[in-house]
Amino acid sequence: MVYEAISIKTIKGDFRVMKYLDYKGYNGTIEYSEEDSLLFGKILGIRGLISYEGNTGKDLEIDFKEAIDAYLADCKSDGIKPEKSFKGSFNVRISSALHQKAALLAMESKVSLNTFVAESIRSRLMKEI
Repeated sequence: MVYEAISIKTIKGDFRVMKYLDYKGYNGTIEYSEEDSLLFGKILGIRGLISYEGNTGKDLEIDFKEAIDAYLADCKSDGIKPEKSFKGSFNVRISSALHQKAALLAMESKVSLNTFVAESIRSRLMKEI
């Protein structure tokens, strides 16, 4: 069973709801195993599997950071470039009709399609906050 996680961190004594952990540009999930009474997660947006766990929110956060630090240290010692999640580019597959409408509206607005898409995403994200 997976629940939306609640961080143990406090802000002025109040609990803060967190959906993801963030450290050094990496994001990780927060999940709960009822069977094991354990919090766990994995790093998002990379091909490799980096997981972490903890009995409390603080333990989970510490193991999350240690897992990323170990990954980065391993990459450095092996002389390989670490994967970065969410590099800022991605492919989007949409219908040709939607592509056409977006491209025409971008041209009318005198912006690139890339800028139009970025602004559209930004606008939707602002509605979620």
